[in-house]
Amino acid sequence: MLIGEADRDDAIAALARIDALHRALTQIVLEDGTLDNIAAEVARVLEMGVLVTSTDGRERAAAATIDHRVLLEEHDLVDPTGRIRVERLGGSRVPLPNSADPAHPAEARSLRVAAGGTDLARLIAVRLGGEISADDVHALERAAAVAALLITRHEAITAVENKYQGDFLRDLFLHRSGGPDYVAEHAATFGWDLDRPMVVLAAEIDPLPPEATPVSRLVRRQWQERFSAAWRQVTRGIGAGIPTVDFTSEVVTLLPVGSADDPGAVQAAVRRTVTAVAGDKGGGRRPFSVGVSRVALSLDDLPEAYAQARRAVEVGRRVHGSGSTTFFDQLGLHRLIALIPDNEELRSFAHDVLGPLAEATPEAADLRETLQVLLDTNFNVAEAARTQFFHYNTMRYRVSKLERLLGPLSSDPHLRLDVAVALRVLEITG
Repeated sequence: MLIGEADRDDAIAALARIDALHRALTQIVLEDGTLDNIAAEVARVLEMGVLVTSTDGRERAAAATIDHRVLLEEHDLVDPTGRIRVERLGGSRVPLPNSADPAHPAEARSLRVAAGGTDLARLIAVRLGGEISADDVHALERAAAVAALLITRHEAITAVENKYQGDFLRDLFLHRSGGPDYVAEHAATFGWDLDRPMVVLAAEIDPLPPEATPVSRLVRRQWQERFSAAWRQVTRGIGAGIPTVDFTSEVVTLLPVGSADDPGAVQAAVRRTVTAVAGDKGGGRRPFSVGVSRVALSLDDLPEAYAQARRAVEVGRRVHGSGSTTFFDQLGLHRLIALIPDNEELRSFAHDVLGPLAEATPEAADLRETLQVLLDTNFNVAEAARTQFFHYNTMRYRVSKLERLLGPLSSDPHLRLDVAVALRVLEITG
């Protein structure tokens, strides 16, 4: 009987604690609090480490000690960029051996933060030296519900802000933003610093491969929202005043660079940023491609820089495939081709020069590959044969066939130049 009374008292105390926590969290939301406030209150009441992350594990708020973080890292639950590997936590309890106190194993748990059937975030709880009880889980579920309310409100505000920011940036790229004073005033209202050297980054989620199962427009929009949120979070970590805007199908970032005179430093800054956004590609992240402009030294340079970034991502994906980061200045001949706006004229040139080799057939593609190898080896037939693992006579036959189709390639350098350019055009235009 006494044991029953003790259990009843414990249950009453647990319910009272959960109810008090819920009231405190509700008050935080009513007082325009933050996810950090929610994490801190849950951590204080439940005596555990608490992190709020995006659905793919990017930390948005936390109330966790060094010991909590070390424990997660020891069990490979944090990737090199700091992302929590939420896909490994799942939704169930995860016992964690505790090297600091082997007699009392720790435990981690991940809970969905959702509203209206849509995943918004993850609530990660870590307890040192003990299990997370059912009562704790109940309290965490309430905390997740309150966090969902706050996140929903924040995302509504962000959507409105992004629309105004996107409209302003588009006007800036189209020379419709007004004079310098007007631009400076509006940039200041967004917290942007545009008075420094910058490169324009245009980032796009890569298309699904042909064999993949099609997804709905809603799912694609969720991918895009998560993608743009990742870019905003990373750029906020780099420094203040960096414009990052979702243009519906792409994310555009104006990344500050120290100097236009140090290309190596510019490339390093870009690659660090892209690596931070990509992480280890876990947690449901989508692969993406990035185009990078030349350094823009003034507002007047931004429209051309945006066009360069757009062209770089288009050409880079076609030439290098998905997941590429392409710098406009490194496009080489592709850069000159990319400056020609009329794709039909480019295709016409390629078909005039290559004839049947420009067709989209396996045989034409095979001959184009051989032709490219011959150009790369300066028509050294023996070396080209070794490169393609052909017998020498087989390569001689192919050279004869190519010359019947295209002309005296082995003896006419001007024809070889036209053919080399036409092959590059096909890479861009398809």
